Amino acid sequence: MKIKTSFLKSIELFFNRGSFTIFLFVLFVNTSLFSQLRTAQQISNQMKVGWNLGNTLEAIGGETAWGNPTTSQKLIDSVKAAGYDAVRLPCAWDGHTTNGIINAAWIARVKEVVDYCINDSMYVILNIHWDGGWLENNVTTSAQDAVNAKQQNYWTQIANYFKDYDEHLLFASANEPNVEDATGMSVLLSYHQTFINAVRATGGNNRSRTLIIQGPSTDIDKTNNLMNTMPTDSIANRLMVEVHYYTPWQFCGMTEDATWGTMFYYWGNGYHSTTDVTRNATYGEESQLDNYLGLMKTKFVDKGIPVILGEYGAVKRTLTGNSDQLLHIASRLYFYKYFVKSAVNKGIIPFNWDTGPYGNNTMGIFDRNTGAVVDQGLLDAIMQGAGKMNTTSASKEINLASPNEFRLEQNYPNPFNPTTTISFSLSEKTFVTLKVYDTLGREITTLYSGETLPGTYTRQWNAEGMSSGTYFYRLQTGSNIETKKLILIK
Repeated sequence: MKIKTSFLKSIELFFNRGSFTIFLFVLFVNTSLFSQLRTAQQISNQMKVGWNLGNTLEAIGGETAWGNPTTSQKLIDSVKAAGYDAVRLPCAWDGHTTNGIINAAWIARVKEVVDYCINDSMYVILNIHWDGGWLENNVTTSAQDAVNAKQQNYWTQIANYFKDYDEHLLFASANEPNVEDATGMSVLLSYHQTFINAVRATGGNNRSRTLIIQGPSTDIDKTNNLMNTMPTDSIANRLMVEVHYYTPWQFCGMTEDATWGTMFYYWGNGYHSTTDVTRNATYGEESQLDNYLGLMKTKFVDKGIPVILGEYGAVKRTLTGNSDQLLHIASRLYFYKYFVKSAVNKGIIPFNWDTGPYGNNTMGIFDRNTGAVVDQGLLDAIMQGAGKMNTTSASKEINLASPNEFRLEQNYPNPFNPTTTISFSLSEKTFVTLKVYDTLGREITTLYSGETLPGTYTRQWNAEGMSSGTYFYRLQTGSNIETKKLILIK
């Protein structure tokens, strides 16, 4: 800070030398509290791809209540090493209060996790998540006063606790506030206005901290149609908008068939099944995805308001019967890669939802105990979509075979015990790999790998020592892939 000489001389008229020295010391020590943090646009330029610590701090009942272990620095180190620039921390608060005061042990624990990310020079988004639904399920005029009071109370406490953090920490007003119409939108804007006012009033770095507000239901269509004004702010260029993306839900999140529709296992051009046709996506594929994200680019990004895609993802299913497990995995990786690339190209920052690697229908990438990557294909698809890798294992998983290049025959016998024969034909000289996988997509063995001349080839698989069940064999030539199912019965 520069202080003009004339100003200093005038100060000396009122202070003796010792008092003036103390005055200057206090003035300069507090300079950082009055400095402005970087703008939302400057921060967004540094946040290319993000990750969610899902089903953890927002778990009702405590950090481990929904099956994930206590978060560690080792886990966050792995997230950083994987290529992520930012972490979103969904967080519950309401169940960690006494008479409206956030419990000291809880906010201190949240700080520890925030610091894990800051230690790795990552950006951190801290929100009030579902939190029992006190805000999300009450975006109504009847609940407006009570919700605003609670919003004011909690954000004042949270913002005061973190007021000295620099621009690497961002606050997000809510999660997925349920809004269906203009009336609800008006109420939601009041909740966001209360959030902004509460944070700014705490002073320090919160005067210029970037804050994130959620569109109605964080739904792109509703946000495009209903969110036509922004809350007011005491400082310019410090707001971002957040939406989420799980379209089509039947592919991304649906875990059992319903009367209104059935689950989709296969998504995208070239990734539909020719035999399990009722499980192919019938909407929400590439062109619709591009159109949806394009709405947010036009409405906000092009006007200098950054957009956070706070959640997106698609469950990884374990299929049975006649469904094609490897085709499902391939189409899922293609969805992630395509989505991230489309978002990044439009200046939108995608944060994939991660619930941990436990159970069926998972979206987990990391072992939450060790930090080890447990779904390298998914991680590669995301990073390749973000432009952070040139070639990846994911690129091998997300292409299908050209029918004119080779033909993979059904193994015989099938079912078998313990030996079966696999045949394939090539129309041109090419490099070939033939591998066997289990139903989770884990490689069991390589039956063939090498440059191969045109012709027909056979390979035997002896499954002695393997458990009964369904397996898949995959033939790859260059970037093309074909898979078939084989059944071992003992």
